[in-house]
Amino acid sequence: MTNKIKKIAVLTSGGDAPGMNAAIRSVVRTCAFYNVECAGIYRGFQGLIEGDFKAFNARSVKDIINKGGTILKTARSKEFRTPEGRQKAYNALKEAHIDALVIIGGDGSFTGALQFNKEFNFPVMGIPGTIDNDIFGTTHTLGYDTALNTVVEAIDKIRDTASSHNRLFFVEVMGRDVGHIALNAGVGAGAEEILIPEENIGLDRLLDSLRRSKKSGKSSSIVVVAEGDKIGKTVFELKDYVEEHMEEYEVRVSVLGHMQRGGSPSCFDRVLASRMGVKAVETLLEGQTNFMVGLLNDKIQLTPLENAVKGKSEINKELMRVSDIMTT
Repeated sequence: MTNKIKKIAVLTSGGDAPGMNAAIRSVVRTCAFYNVECAGIYRGFQGLIEGDFKAFNARSVKDIINKGGTILKTARSKEFRTPEGRQKAYNALKEAHIDALVIIGGDGSFTGALQFNKEFNFPVMGIPGTIDNDIFGTTHTLGYDTALNTVVEAIDKIRDTASSHNRLFFVEVMGRDVGHIALNAGVGAGAEEILIPEENIGLDRLLDSLRRSKKSGKSSSIVVVAEGDKIGKTVFELKDYVEEHMEEYEVRVSVLGHMQRGGSPSCFDRVLASRMGVKAVETLLEGQTNFMVGLLNDKIQLTPLENAVKGKSEINKELMRVSDIMTT
């Protein structure tokens, strides 16, 4: 390990995700292990600009591994998008004698980190934290596994009501640009149809699928819809269309919304966060910068931040095929 870095700071940015606290804990305790000072930055990039820093040690992060959200808070920062704002942030870091930065967030946060490094040559490392799982360079982002389990549990409960009342439920889940949550949770919960942004199945196929389900004897159905699905402008328009063309169905809509982001992180997310935090700090101490730590082939590996930002997260084609077979 190199001696150049004496103090590392960590912040969370963008939407919160279960596992962020576990990652903060891992960064702080890895710093303690290597006798490196550590600081927590509150309120993301805005707190970075304002110098909202607090010294952290191993005891500062006790009893947070099981907590959802982020103890460091998160906030949007228009000011950080300006050269003047980033200059203030750099001055605050220098004044606090901070030598490197670990950023836990998504592609927007990583884009800001890259720009900051480009302007000031300041060492940065990224840890992917977003329930959408839409970051290139990792099979799992922090919070994704927890969100999946939350969605599956919710759908299981909704199915009880659907079966009791012979109803069709459209369940909208998060996924504005990618359908990872919808596809995996839909397969896991046994949905009759899954609608995702990557595959525009069209209204006719949706109706055909529902008619087949009805003909096969199903009295109730669950359709999982990613919020970015292209079939209808909103899930409520889908409901109206199906009711218009299939009067035999009583249709209901359940929008799961932000409950998907909350809750205690799963064991998988806690372990993943711990592994990622260790790798992020050790990479900085080795003198490397501008990387994101990710999970590939069950190993923690590095992806250049620029690739993580510019690359596209691909939907699992094999799982899509499984979904088609399961919904037969």
